[in-house]
Amino acid sequence: MKSDSAVPPIDPPSLAERIRLEMDSFTPTEKRAAHMLLSHYPFAGLDTVAEFASRAGISAPSVLRFVTRLGFGGFPEFQRHLREELEAQLLSPLAKSSPSDRSHGAPALASFAESVIGNLRATVENIAPAEFEAVVELLSDQRRPVHFTGGRFTGALARYAESHLRIVRSHVDYIEGQPALWRDRMIEIGRKDVIVAFDIRRYQEDVTALCETAARQGATVVLLTDPWLSPIARVARHVLPAHIVAPSNWDSSAGLLLITEALVAAVTKRLWETAKPRMEAVERLRNEKP
Repeated sequence: MKSDSAVPPIDPPSLAERIRLEMDSFTPTEKRAAHMLLSHYPFAGLDTVAEFASRAGISAPSVLRFVTRLGFGGFPEFQRHLREELEAQLLSPLAKSSPSDRSHGAPALASFAESVIGNLRATVENIAPAEFEAVVELLSDQRRPVHFTGGRFTGALARYAESHLRIVRSHVDYIEGQPALWRDRMIEIGRKDVIVAFDIRRYQEDVTALCETAARQGATVVLLTDPWLSPIARVARHVLPAHIVAPSNWDSSAGLLLITEALVAAVTKRLWETAKPRMEAVERLRNEKP
């Protein structure tokens, strides 16, 4: 059996993740600062103390107390941390270290698997159970149409979720992220609609625009993203972040897939009384001869 020292280290939760997890423990003033920071994360925190305080509607000393509450020695340390996170957000596959830079000591499959398993654990540990249950409740409300969307790579996960959920319940579809394909769909999006968006670094502006437009029209946005949070988090009612860093030039989507399959399983269980007849009907149709 491997010792714990053989397990690759996992990146700690982002500051945004920590804030979301600790939100209920904040004072009213700290919550105003937290909401301000998350609404334009991480850029809001890169303003001066006075600017941040003015936008949050609190005093400058309150901002400094909030920063201390988060564990930083001062505002410069807080901003340095945000700049480091911003650099991580913008990493492209080419900006990461080359494969030749990595250790050749362990078999490639086993080494990668250890990293992914660590990501899965970290993903589960850093999602508030109440947030996950709120999303399950939302997706189980059959009075509300659900629309999935995603980016260049994450769109495949969004389609995977949509393919499962449309069997379990009605009024489920997929919206293409490109503006030319989604703008005309917005005429039917309103307060009853739920948009489930998948978006990880390097975030796609067209998917962000789709979600912002839907939110302005009253739709509820659910975001599956990475620890640094897609800009869609500004308009999302619920955010489920997955850990994605892997020993590769490519980020791992295993954490996002874990969340997706857990949501599908939970919604199926919640709707089993009506989901079972739908699934049986699908099976009958599949067994029909051409």
